[in-house]
Formats: sequence, C-alpha cells, structure tokens
Amino acid sequence: MTPLKLIELDPGKYSLLLNAGTTAVDGVIEELGHESNGYFWEGIAQVLVATEAPELEGRFSYDPEAGMFCAYGNDREALEALGTRMSAVAGDTDRIRQLVATAEANGFEFDD
Repeated sequence: MTPLKLIELDPGKYSLLLNAGTTAVDGVIEELGHESNGYFWEGIAQVLVATEAPELEGRFSYDPEAGMFCAYGNDREALEALGTRMSAVAGDTDRIRQLVATAEANGFEFDD
C-alpha cells in the first residue's frame, strides 16, 4: 500500500494516511494545475469511490490537512480497499491524468 499507511489508533479505529508531496505523481499533479496536498488526495479518493468503488461509499470519513491525506473509521477492510486503489494511482502518471480528466469532465472541483 506504499506510500499510504494504515494504522490502528485505538482498538477497532483506523486511519489511512498519505504524506502529501511524497508521491511519484506530484510533478504531474502540478502540471495539471493542482497542488499535491491532502485536500487534492481527498478529491482523488472521492473520485475513485464514486467511479470505481461505490461499495465503499459511507464506510469511512475524510479528514485531510494541507500536508496529509487522512481517511478514518472502524471499517478496516474498506480503508484497505481505498488504500490499495490510491497506492496504484500514486505511482502511475497516466492514471492520475485520467482520474483528474474524468473528475473535471464530470464537474468535480478539487479543493486544493
């Protein structure tokens, strides 16, 4: 799941974390007119859930910051599924381009 980390904060309470600005696609994100911060990655997570994994909808919450993406909840399986999807995106420049284009074509606005 690199560069994401899934940690258990308390028994049964999990956080999926990504330090923003540490991915292989940061340069492409900037080329596309966005900032590789936690809010941008929340947008990517929302697009992934909406377009590819609707079964994850409502199974966790988001709490990003400028320097970090965070999704949290008590559904470890859902967070692992999101982490796997996001990990694949974080290392694939073509995939990040495609997701941003899809999001923008559908009127999604990134909050970065």
